[in-house]
Amino acid sequence: MSYPVVSESAEPFVQPDSIVRRIWGDADVILLVFAGSAAEFALNRAVDWLFFTGKLPADPIARLFSTVRYAQEIVFAPGPKARQAISRMGAIHKGVEQKRGYQIPDWAYRDVLYMLIDYSVRAFELLHRPLTPTEKDEVFSTFRAVGAGMHVPDLPGTYADWQIDRESHLNRDLVRSEYTDRLFRRYREQLGNWRYDLLRQAQALLVPRQVSRLLDLPAKPLLNYTMSLYKVFNAVGLRSVVQRILLPTAYLDQIRALDQ
Repeated sequence: MSYPVVSESAEPFVQPDSIVRRIWGDADVILLVFAGSAAEFALNRAVDWLFFTGKLPADPIARLFSTVRYAQEIVFAPGPKARQAISRMGAIHKGVEQKRGYQIPDWAYRDVLYMLIDYSVRAFELLHRPLTPTEKDEVFSTFRAVGAGMHVPDLPGTYADWQIDRESHLNRDLVRSEYTDRLFRRYREQLGNWRYDLLRQAQALLVPRQVSRLLDLPAKPLLNYTMSLYKVFNAVGLRSVVQRILLPTAYLDQIRALDQ
């Protein structure tokens, strides 16, 4: 298996026909990726780094959109611009480290990359269809290349190796803390009660068992029984109506702009 490399080549960082572009060009899939990531990162032992800047607890939804913009720039931009985006991400993190006076742990960088890999697969499969082994390799190799471009050490070499290391990280790096509860209170404040409950149901459908247990997510979320309805609405052109019902109106334009 060959990996995309961060070089001076003008080749696209992600090929136009890659499943990665389909995943990261679908607003609904992206929202599920970040629903899962919002659950898991709230439990991460390094979540205090996001509280250091204050941006995440102040406005988690705005933070989501800024993160998505970086991800989409990498996935859809020409090769040189994608590499510039990766370099900017690295520089931003280094700047935060300098202000705080010590480094973000290497394992925390890997945790974030692993979340993007895992929830890209889980979210797409929940809304659409199972990915093939080749497509899963594409997702893995793309984010592995992002990590390599940010000089994250000790990245696994294959999707199979990543699965083993992912499980190890889940068992080692998660804990429910005061930061967890503070973040979930902010989610509720921004979304309102019923949308917050919907978020937790979506998270219950997506996250690994370790995350679900620590957050006490619903064991049998009602949302599971309506996923087929979403697919019907999508097929008959009512996707925008569903988005308007389920999502805060203040963010609808930004959400719809995620579609590529």
